[in-house]
Amino acid sequence: MGQKINPLGFRLGTTQSHHSFWFAQPKNFSVGLQEDEKIRNCIKNYVQKNKKTSSGLEGIARIGIHKRTDLIQVIIYIGFPNLLIEGRRRGIEELQMNVQREFRSVNRRLNIAITRVEKPYVQPNILAEYIALQLKNRVSFRKAMKKAIELTEQTDTKGIQVQIAGRIDGKEIARVEWIREGRVPLQTIRAKINYCSYTIRTIYGVLGIKIWIFGDEE
Repeated sequence: MGQKINPLGFRLGTTQSHHSFWFAQPKNFSVGLQEDEKIRNCIKNYVQKNKKTSSGLEGIARIGIHKRTDLIQVIIYIGFPNLLIEGRRRGIEELQMNVQREFRSVNRRLNIAITRVEKPYVQPNILAEYIALQLKNRVSFRKAMKKAIELTEQTDTKGIQVQIAGRIDGKEIARVEWIREGRVPLQTIRAKINYCSYTIRTIYGVLGIKIWIFGDEE
């Protein structure tokens, strides 16, 4: 029987850290999780609506959330220059107002900061978004996966695995296709594995994209 676990959760405390930092009583824990999800969805929807990158990508690697009693600090790790980091302070303020309006928090202030990711194609979320954009443009799934792997070869990654599942190319029967380049030691805890799961809606149905990137060992 196969036993599967999220590579990030498997390595928390060793090579990976939490994307959210806060404390809550057990009865309020689910509320805190819903708040985090609402903040992240609001930011992604805003960036998707106003994205102005030449590649058409949102370029969000991850969103970190730090909560205190009087402050919610949101850090957006982004890979490409767009309306948020092209020196347009108004874009960040508008985003902050939208999230504050959606969040409706009276007792806590909201502060949003932008951090530029130097190597965007090492981030699996950005790669998955790139593959999804290629699939929407009717590019062959094999060509899209190979191109994504070529982009990571320009960095110092040691291995990558890309998997696409669903009705690929509109076939009647869903299947799983994957390709691997280099080493991806999923059972080695000290191996730093960046992982993401991404869904894309096409005219044939929903496709699932999973990417594992092996960076280095601690």
